[in-house]
Amino acid sequence: MLDSSMLSFLAAPFVASLILTGIHAYLGVHVVERGVIFVDLSLAQIAALGATIALLMPVTGGDPHGPVVYWISLAFTFIGAFLFSTIRSRRARIPQEAIIGICYAVASAAAILAMSKATSESEHLKDMLVGNILAVSWGEVGKTAALYGAIGLFHYIFRRKFLAISMDPVGAERSGISIRLWDFLFYASFGFVVTSSVAIAGVLLVFCYLIVPSVAAMLYADNIGRRLAIGWSMGTLVSALGVYLSLMLDLPTGATIVCTFGLVLIVMAAVRPLVQRTAPSDVHQVNYADRAHTR
Repeated sequence: MLDSSMLSFLAAPFVASLILTGIHAYLGVHVVERGVIFVDLSLAQIAALGATIALLMPVTGGDPHGPVVYWISLAFTFIGAFLFSTIRSRRARIPQEAIIGICYAVASAAAILAMSKATSESEHLKDMLVGNILAVSWGEVGKTAALYGAIGLFHYIFRRKFLAISMDPVGAERSGISIRLWDFLFYASFGFVVTSSVAIAGVLLVFCYLIVPSVAAMLYADNIGRRLAIGWSMGTLVSALGVYLSLMLDLPTGATIVCTFGLVLIVMAAVRPLVQRTAPSDVHQVNYADRAHTR
C-alpha cells in the first residue's frame, strides 16, 4: 500500500506523465498517418544533441535544466523541423523516412562524441535515453502544462489544415494549402513539445508516448475521436502502472514505463482477435432485433 508521503512524492511525476500523454497521443495520430514513425525519435535525439552541446558551454554552469540549455536544444530542434518539412515530396527519389533515420543516427553519434568530453558522460547518456521523470518538480509541471496547452490550442484552431496535410496531402495541395508551410508549422510546434518532453522523460519514453497509444488505438478504431480516446486512456493507465511498479520494485521509472507500454500493447493486440470474433454475432443480434421491431 502507498502511504500519504509516497502519494505526495508520486503526484508530480504522475501529473507530468498525464500531460505527456495528452499532447503526444494527439501528435502520434498525425505521425502514424504520415508514415514517419521515427520522426519523434529523430527530433528527440536532435534536441538531446543540442542539450548535450549546451552543457559543454561554460555559460550553462552544467545545469541540464537551465534556460540556456533549453533554448539551444530548441534551436537544434527547429533546424531538424525545417529539414523534415523540406524533404516531403511525392516525386522525391529518397524516402522521407530514410532521411529521418539518417538524422537520428548522426545525431546519436554526435551526442556520444560530445558526451565523451563531459565529466559525467554515462549518467548524462542514461538521462538522455530514459530521463528521470521522478525528479520532475511542480514548477516544471506547470510550465510544461502551459506550453502544451498553447500548442494544443494552436493545433485545435488549425486542426482542419493539419489533418488535411497528414491524411490527404494530395487533396490538401489541390485545395491550395501550402504543404511545405504547414509541414514546417507542424514540425516546429512538434519541436517545442519534444524539447520539453526530452528534458523531463528522455528520448525512449517520449517516443513511446507518441507512437504506442496511437498504434494501440488503431487496432480498435478508425476515426480520430475514438483513437484519441483509446490512446489517452491507455497512456493514463500505463503511466499510473509504470510509476507504481518502478517505486514498488525500485526500478528506473522511465525504463519501467517504456516496458509497461510494450506489455500493454501486446495484451491489447492479443485481445483484438477475441473482440473481432464476438463482433459479428453482436451485429447479427442487433440486425435481427431491428427486423423484429420493424415487423
